[in-house]
Amino acid sequence: MPDVGAGEAGSPAVGSPGVRPRDAVVDLLTRAQEARARGDRVVLLIDGRSGSGKTTLARHLVDAWPVDQLGPVQLVHLDDVYPGWHGLEAASRIVESGILAAADPGWTTWDWEHGVPGEGRTLDPAVSVVVEGAGALTRASSALATLCVWLELDDEKRRSRALGRDGATYEPWWDVWAEQEERHLAVEDPRSLADVVVDVGPGDSVGGSTDDPVGGPAG
Repeated sequence: MPDVGAGEAGSPAVGSPGVRPRDAVVDLLTRAQEARARGDRVVLLIDGRSGSGKTTLARHLVDAWPVDQLGPVQLVHLDDVYPGWHGLEAASRIVESGILAAADPGWTTWDWEHGVPGEGRTLDPAVSVVVEGAGALTRASSALATLCVWLELDDEKRRSRALGRDGATYEPWWDVWAEQEERHLAVEDPRSLADVVVDVGPGDSVGGSTDDPVGGPAG
């Protein structure tokens, strides 16, 4: 895991490999505290391609979240939002129009087992929120966020991690999902929108572990 603390405020901080993974969490929480001092809540978006470590980073951030300083936090996994294996773009729109809506924010979950919409979920618009998943970071959503993060990991390592985690479910859909990720990169260029770029090197794992299996293209 690189040190993501370098760089001027408001510009991507790209570190070099070899720094302890937990440094990313420390750096992001420091930035969150600075952002919280300037606003009512923190809106933190984590994007990256499948297998890059988004889910794990988000969980470590929430686990380490200093409630006494930042107040409570809500965590949204876009795996709960994608309307199926062709749903990356739709979920991106839901981030800006539903999850980060000023009034009555929320979304409808997706039942991956049955391939149908699930239950509705609501969020508190006054409480900080972390949103993680491929497609989370767009020009529209970044305008509503206080901190944007992009995770970078080479294709071979990402595929190995993702398929090692839930290959039986994911492998038939890998190319379908990858095409949607490529389109997202081409249209939105999410890396350029990030305040922090975490360059995950070979052998690194975000927060010290790989992502846990969940429905959809997690991580």
